[in-house]
Formats: sequence, structure tokens, C-alpha cells
Amino acid sequence: MVPIVDSHCHLDFDDFAQDLPAVLERARRAGLVAMICIGSGSDIATAQRAAELAAREPDLFAAVGVHPHDAAKIQDDWWPVLDRLARSPRVVGVGETGLDYFYEHSPRDRQAEVFRRFLGLSRSARRPFICHVRDAHEDALAILRTEPLGERGGVVHCFSGNLDHARGYLDLGLDLSFSGVLTFKNADEIRRVAAYAPLPSILVETDAPYLAPIPLRGKRNEPSFVVKTLETLALVRGIPFSHAAEATTQNAQRRFALPAVVASASKLVLPPPAG
Repeated sequence: MVPIVDSHCHLDFDDFAQDLPAVLERARRAGLVAMICIGSGSDIATAQRAAELAAREPDLFAAVGVHPHDAAKIQDDWWPVLDRLARSPRVVGVGETGLDYFYEHSPRDRQAEVFRRFLGLSRSARRPFICHVRDAHEDALAILRTEPLGERGGVVHCFSGNLDHARGYLDLGLDLSFSGVLTFKNADEIRRVAAYAPLPSILVETDAPYLAPIPLRGKRNEPSFVVKTLETLALVRGIPFSHAAEATTQNAQRRFALPAVVASASKLVLPPPAG
């Protein structure tokens, strides 16, 4: 069994309220040594729940933010809470944040304003940022090229762009994270990016409960299913599954400065956290 990290899941959602212990046990049996729970729903309570979950489970970590869909809902008094949470020991990232023009539940200018403010929080809290970008890669890249990105950098989660977009993010030193979408039949461009990107810049994720990979599509996604995405990543890169798993685990440990417990559990000699 090789060590695996699910770099982006939403275990704080109600979808897991009834059977979270069983979900975590299946993940551990599948080889997962860490899961990053992204607390970025429609209100501040989501971030708080993610941080609380991470404080209870040794292999759970958290990120805190507000989804771009809900940028217009943010109240001024949310920011001090997010700032405090972002500095918690078990919180390893800021986000997800970014731009989503597919639904445009919040106005574009408000999304951009909030995105910039979360990039600022990433800098001050010394945590990597986690970008959600859908149908907005050019605008997201324009913001990222003009904002200081901070020493911890960031991740473009559930990468959905093309090769040119990938080159833009990689040139900024960001990681690309691939979800179950990598396995979908209509995802040839995503697979081309996964084959092109330098392996040290690649993470894997589930985005659970969403985007279950083939052949599990249509089911509630959960961290153990990330194995299927890793299988596809190994296939498109022409490398052994164990190589893909070890590399993405090392990359997640480095980007999110995951503590020694993860390195110990994975039985790997991992590089020290940056920063």
C-alpha cells in the first residue's frame, strides 16, 4: 500500500453527517495518510466546522475561505474570524477562493475583490491559497499576475483549463490539482495537461462529495475514490501507480507543510516544508 493525500474534500458537508467514521475508515484502508477538508461554503460556519473536524482527527487538516459563489454574502465581521481560523495549527490553507463565471451567483467585480482579499490573507497567515476557477481563467491569471502571491504560493484545484492556462499557472509557481474529472470521457484536454505538467507540480483530490471518478460516477464521492484518479494520472504519464502516489503525496506535504505525522505514516523521506 502506498501513501496518498486527498488535497481537497468537503467532509464537513451534510452529505457525510451520518457515516463520517466509516468514510474515514475506508480512506485509511485505501492508503490515505491525509485529507484536507476545505471549509468554504456559503457562510462562516463552514470554515469553523472544517477547522473543528481537523482538530479531532489526526489525519484531517483544514482550509478556510468562502466560495466564489458566495462572495456577495460576506459580511465585514467574517474577516476577523477567517483571519483567526487561518492561523490555527491544523489549518493548512486559505480558500477555496477565486472566480466562477459559469454560474455567476455573485457579481464578477465582487468575486475579484474577495479573491484579492483572500490572497492577502494567504500572505499574512503564511498559508497557501486554494483557487477555484471556472470559465474565468484569463481573469484569474490577470489577478494572480498582479497580486503578490506570498511565500507559500497556491494550488489551482480541480483544474479545468487548457494547456495555455496551465502554463500560466505553472509559470507563477502554482500547483495543479486533478480531480475525478481527469477520468471522464470528455476530459481529453485535462488529460493532456496532466501529461504535460511537471510531476512536482501535481496534486490529486476528490472534491468530495462531488465529481466521483469513473467507474463510480453518479455516486457520492469520498476520499477513498481518489485512487481511481491516481490510476488515470499514472496511465496518462506512463508511470507506475506507486510513483504517482508517492510524488503527489510529497507535493501535498511540501505545499501545505503537512506535519511529521504524515511523513511518518507514509514511510517516505519527504522534503522539509518550505517557509
